[in-house]
Amino acid sequence: MTNLQHMRAILVLGLPLIGSNVAQFAISLIDTVMLGWYDVEVLAAQVMGSMLFFVLFIMGSGFAWAVMPMVAEAEAAGNQTLVRRFTRMALWISLCFGVAVMPLMIWSEPVLLALGQTPQIARVGAEYLVIAGWGIFPALMVMVLKSYLAALERTRIVLWVTLGAVAVNAVVNYGLIFGNWGLPEMGIRGAAVASVAVQVVSMVLLAIYAAVVTSEHQLFVRFWRPDWEAFGHVFRLGWPIGLTNLAEVGLFAAASTMMGWLGEVPLAAHGIALQIASLTFMIHLGLSNAATVRAGRAMGQRDLQGLRRGAIGVSVLSVGVALLTMAVFLLVPEPLLGAFISPDDPDRVPVIALGVPLLAAAAVFQLADAAQVLALGLLRGVQDTRVPLVIAAVSYWVIGVPISYGLGFVLDWQGPGVWIGLTVGLFIASILLMGRFWGHSVKRLFAD
Repeated sequence: MTNLQHMRAILVLGLPLIGSNVAQFAISLIDTVMLGWYDVEVLAAQVMGSMLFFVLFIMGSGFAWAVMPMVAEAEAAGNQTLVRRFTRMALWISLCFGVAVMPLMIWSEPVLLALGQTPQIARVGAEYLVIAGWGIFPALMVMVLKSYLAALERTRIVLWVTLGAVAVNAVVNYGLIFGNWGLPEMGIRGAAVASVAVQVVSMVLLAIYAAVVTSEHQLFVRFWRPDWEAFGHVFRLGWPIGLTNLAEVGLFAAASTMMGWLGEVPLAAHGIALQIASLTFMIHLGLSNAATVRAGRAMGQRDLQGLRRGAIGVSVLSVGVALLTMAVFLLVPEPLLGAFISPDDPDRVPVIALGVPLLAAAAVFQLADAAQVLALGLLRGVQDTRVPLVIAAVSYWVIGVPISYGLGFVLDWQGPGVWIGLTVGLFIASILLMGRFWGHSVKRLFAD
């Protein structure tokens, strides 16, 4: 296949994944918009509560993401038994992880207080998590099933189910947050109920599809039976992915924590700017997922030339998207920020004023963010996960977080200083991770 043919194959696989990622993100976006229109203080509390949930969720998702390269390689090699074994044990591990972290969400108020948040934000954030936290179980199951179906290149069903989830979330949010249609006005607790409902519906729909349409794998037949060999394989590949996810998301969580130290208005501005930047990140994440599947299939078929050409093709696509989003963030920041806040809210003007320089910083790190997530996707495709973990930990926590703190608080640059630290960490990670893929993984595979 030529580079252009590889780009076309990546788009065929990747566009539904991008759509499903954007749709999945839209669920969080709807929460942010509706709560921002409900009350800025409640929005700030939801930013912290959802941050803690997301940190734990994305860490647990490492075992789900391990399914993509493993199932893609097994499917390409024609080993259907391994497909079932790996996916089933990933579901087991994900449920175990949910049990382990659930106490942190049930008793989250002390955690949020320990992170330096005000008593009010910690209390309201805990109200959100004591309900929303139960969604960790269906959410992780959904991630495993999405990865399984993506590895089989059955991505359209993932898109349609996620779009349906967005619709359910919007309707339930509108009813329960504001008390419409005769429903009780629950505020932030209504948003939490909507999130759990969406995750349960998504899990049920994907499980039915997997049981009926891909019945040859028999995922849920004798589901209770352990397979410790496959359990070990998934765990060994998945834990570095989970900790790498934690290192990256923890960087943004640390930034959210530091912004909370500056007050409710800066935290709200940060939350909105981060939502906007995260929306564009979903595009790159979809391309990264497609790169993981294509690389895994190339490994299963021992098509090393195809691996190299596919990596070049997906890199070109990702750079193009990054340049476009940079232009949007720099040219029209006010309308983007203003969409999240009621025109009558007294904090509207200061939140937008604080958000504009944050979006400018987000524009700067678009290329770096795109490159680092793409490199991680390619490295996972060739099942290289442990060294990338070290690279991520050093880039984000040894370099990025201290710079954020130093610029934001020691030099008193406040919000923009915190975001400059994010940018530096992402740039260093992108350079080192791309160097790892092209300078080590590809050369090693070709040498073998």
